[in-house]
Amino acid sequence: MKQALSVLVLFLFIVALVLNQALPADAAKKTVQKKGVSQEFIQDMTTKVDNLTKKIYEKELYTPSDANQLIGLKLQLDEQMDILSEASFAPLYYKIGNIYRLRGQEKEAISCYQTILENFSETAYGPKARDILTEMGVEIRVPVDDSEEDDSFSDEEF
Repeated sequence: MKQALSVLVLFLFIVALVLNQALPADAAKKTVQKKGVSQEFIQDMTTKVDNLTKKIYEKELYTPSDANQLIGLKLQLDEQMDILSEASFAPLYYKIGNIYRLRGQEKEAISCYQTILENFSETAYGPKARDILTEMGVEIRVPVDDSEEDDSFSDEEF
């Protein structure tokens, strides 16, 4: 009886160790998933923005609820950017910027395009945003890298 009880206790101890090792890994996976933006969120936002874009191009009536939806989408996107900047946001900012520009809301459009330049300039949307801002007459300032400035001084000295 003692031997069976010892084997049972040992077995339970091993099971507890295995579960203890597996659970933190599962928790870490869930944490990683929560940090990123879900594909469903991106797809849902893209669908909604595309529907609003279609209304603009098809010259359909743009209702107050559509305007509210656009504002809500921009706020959601900005909120997600505060949490984590992802390159998958670039097309959404670009499309929302286009909607604002086509509706004559230049300040909001400029804000979207500048967000692309500041955060996603390395994507395909960076040059597009720069071109549109240039067309709109917005002066684009590229930040000067201090290391480049130091190099230019050292070249002039020699």
